[in-house]
Amino acid sequence: MDSLELTVHHHGTPHTLQLAASATLHDLTSLIETTLNIPVANQKLLIAPKPGMQKAPFPPTLLDALIPLSSPKLKITLLGTPAKAIADLHEESASIRRRDEARASALAAARRNPAKPTPSSRAGVHTLASSSANNNYTFHRLLPLSYLPQPERSLAFLTRLRDDRGIRAAMAKHKFSVPLLTEMNPIEHTTMESRTLGLNRNKGEVIELRLRTDAYDGYRDYRTIRKTLCHELAHCVFGEHDRNFWDLTTQIEREVERAVEGHRLTENEFYNPADWDSAQGGLEHVDEEGWTGGEFVLGGLREDDAGRRVGLAESSSESRREILARAAEERMRKERRKQTEQGDQEHEVP
Repeated sequence: MDSLELTVHHHGTPHTLQLAASATLHDLTSLIETTLNIPVANQKLLIAPKPGMQKAPFPPTLLDALIPLSSPKLKITLLGTPAKAIADLHEESASIRRRDEARASALAAARRNPAKPTPSSRAGVHTLASSSANNNYTFHRLLPLSYLPQPERSLAFLTRLRDDRGIRAAMAKHKFSVPLLTEMNPIEHTTMESRTLGLNRNKGEVIELRLRTDAYDGYRDYRTIRKTLCHELAHCVFGEHDRNFWDLTTQIEREVERAVEGHRLTENEFYNPADWDSAQGGLEHVDEEGWTGGEFVLGGLREDDAGRRVGLAESSSESRREILARAAEERMRKERRKQTEQGDQEHEVP
């Protein structure tokens, strides 16, 4: 055999690559970089059935020794963002930052040389100043992933988070101005050990949130995602998960809850009870770096003996399989109870 032919799937599209029979894993990732313009450092390869997730730096291991080339179940999924997409995000963030700096400069100049308002213009000047302040402390751009199903629903979800009265209040109080709020592609941030729920890029340059279920057939619980967002906002100030970070996270969560107190969740908030139960059951765990900043660990947090916050899945004697089974049983019990209640209503005599 003089050559190898491998199919690599990226965003649902198969790409056939030709390599020498003596090619290594490093050779494969280098070819991906030149063919798909995805830097090696940005690549992750999910190889099924084995050896699983591979991350940079990639070793010079022979492919025929690492991958079951003859297996009919072999599938290689590439997780990674093209260099151009990352450059576009940086340019968008820089453009918004320049605009905000120009606006702040103009406001500072106006304060140094205030124009004397006429009686008829006083109300208008006050309204303009308030509007500028509110517009500064928000998410300046919302970006759903257009290549995933129903991007319009993701945009509606992001809009609701941006306009959430609790999130608005917390961002205004702490003066958080985030250029971009976007959704996360679940498959690109899922391994056998963990699911990433949120990422803060460069201390507030971009915040990514996991909106969708793993199967892309629905959306996660609104409260869970809003809690994730509180966590990511705290990373705008503190990158490490130290005591200062957790104190700020708790403060933001309480501020959000106080602002929305008395307002009940509705189906318009994409409420998903099963997803909320899963999160509370300790099934979400994250241990992955962003560019700079932090990420969310969910699942019922406690402090370990060293004073660090850890998920229940890390501290519990139950295995992941046992936790999953318990969560599934609870969902089935709730579904049976719901069906019973519906049946009673149908047979009720008016």
